[in-house]
Amino acid sequence: MSGITVAPSSRGRHEAWSAERGREIIAEHLPLEGATMPILHAMQETFGYVPQDAVPLIAEAMNLSRAEVHGTFTFYHDFRHEPAGKHIVKVCVAEACQAAGARVTTDKIAKALDCAYGETRPDGQVTLEPIYCLGLCACGPSAMVNGRLVGLIDDEAIDEIAAEVRS
Repeated sequence: MSGITVAPSSRGRHEAWSAERGREIIAEHLPLEGATMPILHAMQETFGYVPQDAVPLIAEAMNLSRAEVHGTFTFYHDFRHEPAGKHIVKVCVAEACQAAGARVTTDKIAKALDCAYGETRPDGQVTLEPIYCLGLCACGPSAMVNGRLVGLIDDEAIDEIAAEVRS
């Protein structure tokens, strides 16, 4: 890629939701202090999102109300409410990247991926999301493609990102 790649991809396949597997995840993380967040993260890591059916299971296991678990789940924008696409592209829209031309970059990426921000393409190939700071402020505009950080995004990098999500 013509931009700067900062970290390797860690994206893998996700399991299909099952209440049994959800209970296993809860049991594994329940001994942790403040286990709600670790459980939600583990659910998302396992299933690719936090299934709505998991909320009452977590609440019951932790002796919390469903509203408390739902409040935590919905407060943090990184938790998904439905499965994401096969590829996840997050483009930084924070001030430093905007100063480096991210407004133009974000439009070009959306067009190249044929996907609107905050949406998953109907074919399930890609989810495109804005993100507020990836910590690559000196290398903006920047993005995260399937868990891999990419800085100094230019037209060539956009073409390479689009090619990657087609695979």
